Amino acid sequence: MIAKTLFFGEPKAQLQLVQLTGGDEEGSLSSEFGKIRELSGRSEFGLTAVLVEDWNKDLSPWEAPPVFGSEGFGGGAQDTLDAVLENIVPQILMQAGKEAKLLLGGYSLAGLFAVWAACQTDTFRGIASASGSLWFPGFLDFMKGHPLQTEAVYLSLGDKEEKTRNPVMRTVGDCVREAHAYLSENGMRTVLEWNPGNHFKEPDLRMAKGFAWLIKQTE
Repeated sequence: MIAKTLFFGEPKAQLQLVQLTGGDEEGSLSSEFGKIRELSGRSEFGLTAVLVEDWNKDLSPWEAPPVFGSEGFGGGAQDTLDAVLENIVPQILMQAGKEAKLLLGGYSLAGLFAVWAACQTDTFRGIASASGSLWFPGFLDFMKGHPLQTEAVYLSLGDKEEKTRNPVMRTVGDCVREAHAYLSENGMRTVLEWNPGNHFKEPDLRMAKGFAWLIKQTE
């Protein structure tokens, strides 16, 4: 479930960002925080990074077969969300106050988690899904049957991500386009931003761009 949390910025600020992440991204979080400040023009905010123990299990909304290698997806997202809402969010609000504005984001499978979480709770005013795994089996149908309880949704993708031999990953571009179109048509404040490169290029910058857009949209 949750391995640990890291905090950057101002704990008493009225704007608080929450990002689900894994150990591979831990080293770039400080850089990302700086980029959010630069791109948003804001300095008074906090960023809580929630590191999960098992990426494929803790961030997937239901079980699914492997896409790469032999490791499938364990469907532990509900337990992770429960832990965030019951433990992490109260700690943030204890410092920032009950009126603080919360934004939720994530990269890759954590980006899928962020969108899925907004279908479950109205805790977060905005959602940033950078290079989100919206190809996840059954997710688009689920999203269409469970309206997002948030004000704004940022989606992004690398322009080379759908150019792959993997038959599942080839669908990511169409899935993100469909999600963006659906949200737009149903009145959601949303944007789909295309970045240069494949899935692994500059994840810290892509996350920073997502949070910065949300900050400006929800001011």
